[in-house]
Order: sequence, then C-alpha cells, then structure tokens
Amino acid sequence: MVITHLSGKPSEESPQKLAAFDVDAQNCFTPLCPEELPVPDGHRIVEALNRQAELADFRVGSKDAHPETAVWVASEEKPQLSPVNGYENSDLHWNAHAIPGTFGFQLLDGLPAVTDYDFFVWKGVEPDLHPYGACYHDHAEKRSTGVIEFLRCQNIKTVLVGGLALDYCVKLTVLQLLAAGFRVVVNLSATRSLQSSTGKQAITGMAEAGAIMVNDYDELVSVVDLPDSHKKVVSH
Repeated sequence: MVITHLSGKPSEESPQKLAAFDVDAQNCFTPLCPEELPVPDGHRIVEALNRQAELADFRVGSKDAHPETAVWVASEEKPQLSPVNGYENSDLHWNAHAIPGTFGFQLLDGLPAVTDYDFFVWKGVEPDLHPYGACYHDHAEKRSTGVIEFLRCQNIKTVLVGGLALDYCVKLTVLQLLAAGFRVVVNLSATRSLQSSTGKQAITGMAEAGAIMVNDYDELVSVVDLPDSHKKVVSH
C-alpha cells in the first residue's frame, strides 16, 4: 500500500512505480469509423498497449467525449482543420467524433473496460472545449483532469505512453507529463499518427522535450527499470 501525506505527496518510503497511459484509444480514431477521424492502422495498437501495461503497476486512460453540438464541428462552410474563432479552448474544426453512446466513443476491442483502469479521464465534454492533452481540460493548462495528481500520489516516476493519435493527443499528453516532471517513454508500436508528416514532427518534438522514444516492446523493456516481480513476467 502506498502511504501518502495529507498534502497528497507520497512518503519517501514509498517505492517508485510505473504507469501505463492509454491515450484516447477509441474506435473513432481508426478506419473502423471512416466518417470521424480515421488514423491509419489505429485499430492495430491494442496488443502493444496491453503488453506495455503488463510492465506497469498502474494503468490509466483517457477518452475524448464530445457533444454533437460542439462549436468546433466541421461543416461544408467550415472544413476540417480550418481555424475556430472566438473560443479560447477550441482552435481547429474537426469532423464530429467521440460522441458518447456511439461506436466511435468506445475503446478499442481488446482493451479493458473503463472501470478496470486505475484512473480514467473524459475530456472535451463541454461544447466549447476541445483539449488535446489528457492532463488538462483547457488549452491554458490551468484546469487539471486529476491524472497528474493521481500519478504523483502513487509515486509514479515513469509513464509508458501509447494511444491515438500520435501527432495530436498523444504528443500533447507526453509534453504535459514531461512538464510535470515525469520520465516519459513513448512506445511507437502502441500509437499511430493521423498524418506521416505531422507524426514525424511530433516524434522530434517529444524527443527534444526529453521523452524516450522506443520502437517496440523489446526496446521498451530495455529502457525501463523493472522491479524483480516484473522481470519474472518479462522473462516468460
């Protein structure tokens, strides 16, 4: 059991632990939902996400959760990626996606139920909010979703990150975690980018900010300091 002070800070006696973060691993970001925001091969990351989670003490996740009436929903007059004017927390127009109750809103098949995660974030519920990173509800990063505080209270030092899409929500979540002082490892086999060009830019930006980039599970294991109990799992 992790002992925490009333301040929410972990005690010095608590062991350092790992967390795995599944960022927005939803059907709407895959070819399964071609009218939403299909990320090429986005539906093929489940195995990699589950394998990296086996290395972690805690598994956290996030979902986009958007209303049909969001101010940023694209139309013929306001096409996707055109700027949104007049709203500080919505910058671009996007196809409608991740509407609660739809197939697109659901997590990818093969991932845990939302209630089986140790901590979960729903973001973008308000019509004028379209955050990308999973750590804050607003673009100014003043309204925490609580995930940073949860990780700190559990004495997490390293976060293993995957999800969708690499060039938007994954990238900004990684940058937010780095700014909060975590060691962040991005597992490229557990994520995909919406576009090749912006994906490459995201990888460069995250690496320059201090993230450790790995291509697959074997590289992930090599850079993560695993406790003995986890090493036995990996050896099998």
